[in-house]
Amino acid sequence: MFSLAPRTGWLLALVAVVCSPRFASGEGAEIWHIKAVHPEGELLPIKALGKAGEVYDVKAIAESGNRHMLSIKAFIDGKPMPLKVLASDDFYGPVKALDSKGTIYDVKALTADGDKLDVKAVSRSGSILDIKAIGPQQRFFGVKAISPAGHVYDVKGVKMLDDPIEQEVNGIPIRAHIKALPQVD
Repeated sequence: MFSLAPRTGWLLALVAVVCSPRFASGEGAEIWHIKAVHPEGELLPIKALGKAGEVYDVKAIAESGNRHMLSIKAFIDGKPMPLKVLASDDFYGPVKALDSKGTIYDVKALTADGDKLDVKAVSRSGSILDIKAIGPQQRFFGVKAISPAGHVYDVKGVKMLDDPIEQEVNGIPIRAHIKALPQVD
C-alpha cells in the first residue's frame, strides 16, 4: 500500500531549505550553470525569456554543500524563481519559469545563430522526467548542470506524488519540479 508519510517528510524538508532566507539570498550556495549539450559539442545557454524579450539566467543552486538534489531557478530581477514542468495536453511537457505574481516565462536553449530551442519534458520513467532541448528535426539535446569545478549533473523533472498534478503555484497546475541530479550509470 502506498504511504504518503515518507514523501511528505522529505518534501517538507526540501521546502524548508528552499524557503529559508539563506537560500533566497544565495548565502552559502554554490551556483552552477545550466546548458544544453549540442551533438557537435557546443554548450548552449538555457535562459528564461520575458514577453518583452527580457533574458534571465537559469542556474542550479547547491545549498550549503548539499549536492544530492540541486534546485533549478531563473533569476528574474535578481530573485530566484522556480522552474517547473507545467501540466499540459501537449505531447511534450512545457518547462517554464514562474514568478511570485503568477507570470509564466518561456525557458529556451539559445544558439549562436540566435535560434531559441524549446526545453521540454520528453519522456518519463517512474518519478523522473527527461528534460531536453529540442533542436531541428526533433533532435533532443541533453540539459546539464555544470559546477564551477566541472562536475556535471543531469537536469530532470521530479514527481514527488503519484497524482498527475503535483501542485498549483499561483493557480498554475504543475506536473513536476525541475532539479539537477547526479548522473547514474
